[in-house]
This record gives sequence, structure tokens and C-alpha cells, in this order.
Amino acid sequence: MRYVKWTFFSIIAVLLFSFFHYTLPQHDVVRIVGTENRRIDFGENSFFWASPDVGTSVDRNRDVFFIQTLRADNKPVVYRNEDTGWGWPPYFKLDSSNLQAQAQSMVSNAATPQWAEITHYGWRNEFLTIFPNAISIRAVEGPDVRIIPWFNILFFVVLVGVLFLLWRMWAQFRERTIDPTLESISDTFDEIDETADGLWARFKAWLATWTGKPRK
Repeated sequence: MRYVKWTFFSIIAVLLFSFFHYTLPQHDVVRIVGTENRRIDFGENSFFWASPDVGTSVDRNRDVFFIQTLRADNKPVVYRNEDTGWGWPPYFKLDSSNLQAQAQSMVSNAATPQWAEITHYGWRNEFLTIFPNAISIRAVEGPDVRIIPWFNILFFVVLVGVLFLLWRMWAQFRERTIDPTLESISDTFDEIDETADGLWARFKAWLATWTGKPRK
């Protein structure tokens, strides 16, 4: 039973970690080397793509912006550039065309590199053909710039605070309402047991009068 419990909690922890890792913003320092507009036919991986741009129709295929980049170690990273609209995750991104124009203006080569910080959410997976979605781009001085994820830090601080508040509210509710109710129910059952014992004793005494045994 102990292994079942720990397995259950481990699965929940992995799911929560995956959810937050996919949804919360991440920051990469890269050099933009190209942009393109590609026609995509959506299949089993459609869950990992955003909805169509606000004002456009829903279809099994549509054009998607892509931003091609290289890290400082020349590792390629390709981002999709899609509106999130009013859906999930709640980035309310409506400017994918403007972001694509900004990315095109920052294309550079290895001789004269221009480094950029791309804020994105999601994962890159070659097997499933999924790409992280770029949210914003800003120029930075170099590939070694230090980026502090203030939003993520603040989010988890608030989350821990909310969870602690809910735990304290539950503890007080249990102390003031549930525990007294359980004690009252327990006392009631004790009284019922005592009453039943008394009735049973009287019943046995009554039976003794019929068997000729003296009452005790």
C-alpha cells in the first residue's frame, strides 16, 4: 500500500512539473538566422499548436510563422510564432505578425552577430514535431547576459502563499467545525452504547425471572 501511495504522488508531481514547465515562460539567448512562413497540416500533435489567429477560420491546415535561431554553441532552435488569443496559456498574444517583423529585422550572421532574448513557452520535440511558441523578442548585449525569471519566481511565491492560506483555512475549518462534530457524534455513539448495555442487562434480568434464576 505504501508503494501505491508513493507511486500516486510521484505521478501527480511529474504531471504538475510538466504542466508548469510547458506553460510558464522560459528565456533563451539566441542569434536569429532566418524566418519563414510555412503551411502546416495538423495531425495527432495538433494539441501542441495554438489556435488560429484571432479573426481567421479554423481548418486542418494553415500558415504558421517560424523563427530560426542558433544558440551561442551553434545549437539550432526553431520557434513557432502563433497568437494565443484568449485561450490557454493565458498570454493574450495577438501580435504574431508584428513579432515576425521584429524577428526579421534582427537577422544576423556569425561575423556580425546580434543577440536576442526570446521569451517562449512550450517544448521542442523532433519526434512529435512540436515547437516552442515565441512570445516576445528583445535585443541583448551578448550571449552571456544573465536573465532572472522574475515572473516565475513571483508566480511560485504567490502560489505557495495561496496554498498556505488554503491550508490554514482548512485547518481552522476542521478545528472549529469538523472536529467538534466528530466528537459530538462519538459522544452520541457512546451514549447509545451505554443505553444498549443497560437495556441488555435489564433484558437478561427479565429472562432470569422466567428460568428461575435469581436477579443480580
